[in-house]
Amino acid sequence: MKVTVSRRAHFNAAHRLYRKDWSREENDRVFGKCNNENFHGHNYELIASVTGNVDPETGYVIDIKDLSALIADEVEAAFDHKNLNLDVPEFADLNPTAENIAIVIWNKIRPRLAPDHELEITLFETPRNSVTYRGK
Repeated sequence: MKVTVSRRAHFNAAHRLYRKDWSREENDRVFGKCNNENFHGHNYELIASVTGNVDPETGYVIDIKDLSALIADEVEAAFDHKNLNLDVPEFADLNPTAENIAIVIWNKIRPRLAPDHELEITLFETPRNSVTYRGK
């Protein structure tokens, strides 16, 4: 019997959406005010959901304390109060859109889960805008 366990977390981070290989005009046209040269910030909300079989001994899919620690280590410590473009190596050459941030988070957490667990990342950039990534 498969069950999904979810943990909410948040982090605050700044970013700028732009491509180094595009002109300022093209970046402005595509990314608008998100291309602010001085960056802008968001209060990101994250939901990490792990799906798997319930362990008959513990009654857990995953210990929520372990999932919380994973998020703290891999996401909050790496992203919170950071400039994603300048401070986070994964975004040195990757545009830190909400979509790409969700994929990076998934790639950071997935290797630390049991192979038979499924992972879904939902990232809210604003209360009304979110993306979900479930892996390849």
